[in-house]
Amino acid sequence: MEPFRVHILGCGSALPTLRHYPSAQLVEIREKLFMVDCGEGVQMQLRRSRVRFTKVSHVFISHLHGDHCFGLIGMISTFGLLGRTAKLHIHANELLEDMLQRQMALFCRDLGYEVVFHPIDASRQEVIYEDRSLTVETIPLTHRLPTSGFLFREKPLLPHIRRDMIDFYGIPTSQIQNIKNGADWVTEDGTVVPNSRLVTAADQPRSYAYCSDTRYMPELAKLLKGVSTLYHESTYGEDNLQMAQKYNHSTARQAAMTARDAGAGQLILGHYSSRYEDENVLLNEAREVFENVRLANELDVINV
Repeated sequence: MEPFRVHILGCGSALPTLRHYPSAQLVEIREKLFMVDCGEGVQMQLRRSRVRFTKVSHVFISHLHGDHCFGLIGMISTFGLLGRTAKLHIHANELLEDMLQRQMALFCRDLGYEVVFHPIDASRQEVIYEDRSLTVETIPLTHRLPTSGFLFREKPLLPHIRRDMIDFYGIPTSQIQNIKNGADWVTEDGTVVPNSRLVTAADQPRSYAYCSDTRYMPELAKLLKGVSTLYHESTYGEDNLQMAQKYNHSTARQAAMTARDAGAGQLILGHYSSRYEDENVLLNEAREVFENVRLANELDVINV
């Protein structure tokens, strides 16, 4: 299968610590790179990740708290210094556009490439990006500011060719794509070989959901049904449930409840409060509800 990976650049919350950077991720799928949130320090993390980050084409900003977007203007400037010519697309709340334009006018003169802004409506679930193999949808979340999660979905994949049958019937390479698309094969003597004998079932399309920041939303599981990998904030443990409720965040247990109810394949915890020196307390809490869970850490590469 083509790579579908998530690179964790930062998984802390509002206060950077010596162990965690603010929120930022790269989603790598079919040789395309998408950035999700862009917290302070993201450029250093991009360097450390050894990913060709100049290939980032779209940036999705969940909401306008600084720990999710303070790194954006610095990255835009650096792309200009590196000689970028390709457009960079920014998807974020409409309030960011004017501020970003003012920053660029002050710090990024003669940028050399175009920054294209796409406002998103945090109250709706809708497709905001689409190409031949992928869609990206917004996920309405509940936080102190308008906030969107993002759901990356592969489109249905084509079946696998049975090489043994292709060789047996002497089917030319030029016909393989037609067969992948459902065509039968007719031999020279007129025998019809059904498509089902020439292919095996396609791989299941994969999906990745990014949900940070949000209070616990029982209804969220319906929007995420069957997601392959879910990244869900776990700012607090149940020991700080009142803090989670006050600031519209989630506990690790609540994140696990969402993963369980959505039938997710795996759960990634992140956006940790700086009060936790050992996040294993969050991991253990989540595992009481949902077994296939892991902690995010900087520079982790997670296969979706």
